[in-house]
Amino acid sequence: MTLDGLHHVTCITADASRNVDFYTRVLGLRLVKKTVNQDDPTVYHLFYADEAGSPGSDITFFEYPSVRRGRAGAGMVHTVQWRIASDAALDFWERRLTPEAGQVTRDDHGVSFEDPEGLRHRLVVSSVEDAPLVAEHPDVPAEHALQGFDAVRAYAADPEASRTLLEGTLGFEAEGGHAWEARGPSRGGHYAFDGPPAERGLGGAGTVHHVAWSTQVEEQEAWHERVSAAGVHPSPVIDRFWFRSIYFREPSGVLFELATLGPGFSLDEDPEHLGETLILPPAFEHLRARIEPILTPLPDPRPWAKTT
Repeated sequence: MTLDGLHHVTCITADASRNVDFYTRVLGLRLVKKTVNQDDPTVYHLFYADEAGSPGSDITFFEYPSVRRGRAGAGMVHTVQWRIASDAALDFWERRLTPEAGQVTRDDHGVSFEDPEGLRHRLVVSSVEDAPLVAEHPDVPAEHALQGFDAVRAYAADPEASRTLLEGTLGFEAEGGHAWEARGPSRGGHYAFDGPPAERGLGGAGTVHHVAWSTQVEEQEAWHERVSAAGVHPSPVIDRFWFRSIYFREPSGVLFELATLGPGFSLDEDPEHLGETLILPPAFEHLRARIEPILTPLPDPRPWAKTT
């Protein structure tokens, strides 16, 4: 069994309206599922991805209105890294992000920036042959669009504590130093550690809640057995309707999820209309009348689509 790269990265926002604006209008991603946190259905769970809602391109957010801004520290992911196609795409994003994002910097290898709540991102030119996972947006040419995840970087005081689990149990390939790749039949994704800052991390807006890695549907029970045998005490396999999940913390403290590659977001929505309405998994549908009135009103994520 091998993990098929990154599945999704889930983060926290205090302002779903501003979040939708930035990730759809500025970054050009598609809102592919508007639903609720299945562990706390009083708050949103928003999913942004490529046009098809593909695993490997899917950044998601729980909204906790007015929660304090967080700060990445030891045991937390601090940067989400995306692939783009070329140096010309780096030029495009440097220009586009400068008036819209925080801390925009360019170096020899990529463009880094922060979203409105301080979540750090980095764009790098793709060095692999994985299929590009691209969303459509009138202001983001397809040749410059984000192509899915490349890596996540975390802070860890003792990366060696994680090495046995990453390499022996999860099958990550060492890349030298404190960096690894999880590569499966169709995609790969990188995981890397940096030394932690002096300040203690704080969960909150602008931080990563967990990182999910892709598994084949038919292998999920076997993955649960393998992770259990490693002694990290995973959750039971949880049915999230659009995928099935296992959760555990790797030894450096980062919350991992193993999520299946299906059945996918088109299970209960027309692919042409993903993300347009509030979708509740069947187990939560009876709560709709209580949930809808308390959720934050959101802007239209694709106003341009109404005129094309």
